[in-house]
Parts: sequence; C-alpha cells; structure tokens
Amino acid sequence: MADPRVSRLAELLTSYSVEVRDGDEVLIRAGVEALPLIRELYKHVLIRGGNPFVVIVDDALDEIFYRYAGEKQLKHLSPIEKFVQEKVDVMISILSRSHTKPLVNVDPEKLRLRQASRRELTEIFMRRHASGELRWVVSIYPTNALAQEAGMGPIEYEDFAYKACMVDVEDPVKEWRRQAEEQKKVVEVLSKIDELRIVSNDTNLFMKVGGRKWISDDGHNNMPAGEVFSAPIEDSVEGTVKFTYPAIWRGIEVEGVKLKFSRGEVVEAHAEKGEEKLKHILRTDDGAKRLGEIAFGLNYRIDRHTRQILFDEKIGGTMHMALGAAYPDTGGLNKSAIHWDMILDMREGRVYGDGDLIYENGRFKIKS
Repeated sequence: MADPRVSRLAELLTSYSVEVRDGDEVLIRAGVEALPLIRELYKHVLIRGGNPFVVIVDDALDEIFYRYAGEKQLKHLSPIEKFVQEKVDVMISILSRSHTKPLVNVDPEKLRLRQASRRELTEIFMRRHASGELRWVVSIYPTNALAQEAGMGPIEYEDFAYKACMVDVEDPVKEWRRQAEEQKKVVEVLSKIDELRIVSNDTNLFMKVGGRKWISDDGHNNMPAGEVFSAPIEDSVEGTVKFTYPAIWRGIEVEGVKLKFSRGEVVEAHAEKGEEKLKHILRTDDGAKRLGEIAFGLNYRIDRHTRQILFDEKIGGTMHMALGAAYPDTGGLNKSAIHWDMILDMREGRVYGDGDLIYENGRFKIKS
C-alpha cells in the first residue's frame, strides 16, 4: 500500500505551495528514487488542469560531466535549459539524492567555471520569481542516502521528513496557515528595524536592513518551510561570524567556516576543513564575497542538523546567511552565480534591533 504521506505531500505542493492553475506549464524535476512522488505530482498537476513535464536527474551524470567535460563544455550554457527557465509557469524540484557527495573529489576550478557559466540562469530565475511570472517550490523525497547522511535509519528519516512538512497530519494546509500567521508577527517586528547586531559564540556581526523587505517562507517556495528572510544593505555588513554547522555547496562540505566582513565584503575567510574550496567558491565572481540573504529559522519541528540545507536552514532557533545572489523581491541588489547558505545556531545567542534585544536563545521576544 502506498504511503498516504506521499500523496498528501503531492497534493500540498500542487494545491498550496505553487497553486497549479488551468493551462500552467509545470516542470517536475526529481531523481529516479522519487518515482512514487513524481507519479503523485504528475497526477495532481493533471487533476488541476496543468500540463506536467518531467525531467529525471541522476547524481552519476554530474560526476561523469565533470570527469569528461572540457573547458568549452564547462562554460557552455544550454539554450534548451535557458528556454525552459524562461517559459515554464511552475517549477517543482524534488531533492532525492542517491549519493550525497558525487562531486567531492572534483577540481574546485571546474566547479567554479561551471557555476559562473550558469549565472544567467540564476538571474532569469530571480527576475521571474520577483515579478511573479514563475511559481516554484523545492521539496524532498526521503532516500537511503539522505537518511545515512543525516545519521538516521531510513524509517526514522521518513518520519522526520514528513513531520517537518506537516504531512503526518490529516490537514497539512491548516497547519501551514497557522505557521504563516506566527511568521507574519516576526515579519512585522523585523520590518520596523534599521540595524541588526547578531551576537553568539565567536560571532559579532552588524548590518543594516532598513528599507529592505522581510519575506515569510510559509510553504510556497520551500517544503518544509519555516523561515523569514531579507537581504542586508550590500556595503553595511561589518564584523565576524563563525557558522556552527558544515556549509555544503553542491556536495562539497566545508567545516568551521569563519568570515570577517568589512564594508560588506568578505576580507578574511577561514575554515577548519576545506578552506581552499571555500576560497575557490568565493572567487566565483565579485558578488560571491557579499551577503545576499539574512534569515531566521522558525520550524521547531526540525530540531537537528541533517546536512540537507532544505531542512537545516529552517531549524527552529537558528539563523542563516547566504553568500551570493540576493532575492530581488527583498530589495537586495547583490548578483552572483552562487547562493550559498550557511547556518548559525542561535539557541545561545542574541539579536539586537536598533539596540533593543528582540531575539534570545532561539526565540523572538514577541508579546502575544
């Protein structure tokens, strides 16, 4: 018998997250291990009058590409991929890896060249998202590889993932609407603030956010969701931050990342493991050295680090910051081929807004 949580997830994604409409061109991108969810998504898109188009991805193909592609191919941008990015109405991406680190031994310079070649795709995506032309969501299908990476058994990981998405209950939409109301209160607080100071272990970071828009991710772009995010004023970031958990970029893992900012730019970058890879990625382009996102994790159903950013950036009681491209709808101006999230555990930290304590030990100080 099929797991009812898979069907609930497909219905949640198509009816709530991206709200598939009659006539929509809908891209479903997922790995082969996610076939049970792909089939349910395909069905629900059709039921809602959309036109589904499925792209199956495979981790081994990425490894083959970097092993055999020459410089010309690394720099090539597929006109077909660009056409799809420009034309689809809805994009549903399902993380469903069969191997979590297929690129672990790839030359960082090859990764940098490839990522730089895809900057135009990132800019098209950001522009269409900001204008409302493109509705998109990233979700997950539990695989044995993801479970192993998270340090859980397969069944334990399934329960964890579906609980985080709230499809372990009969009416997930009702639960996400309740979460949305809680996050709305946080947005109201942050929207009145001009300056933030973030203080935690080995971290003392200042930035200006006045005039930028705070956005609540309540399940319409990520599932699981549970964060509010914005973009700092590009040249305002000053100080030092040491991230708690490994920073993972396309399967490359860098541990103990510590960054020093001056006038908004990274001027020192260190890591306990993978420092050269960190510095290579920072050289992708000028925008890679600046923060494009600042965010608070508010999904308290997610209570542990899993090495999967879709979960980890939402951990209740954390913050994350992304090097690289800003989301234009926040008012952020930073452009880059990368958007690399790094997570800071704030369960022993404090955040000050215009000098007042607004957040302590992983919770906002909001009066009911």
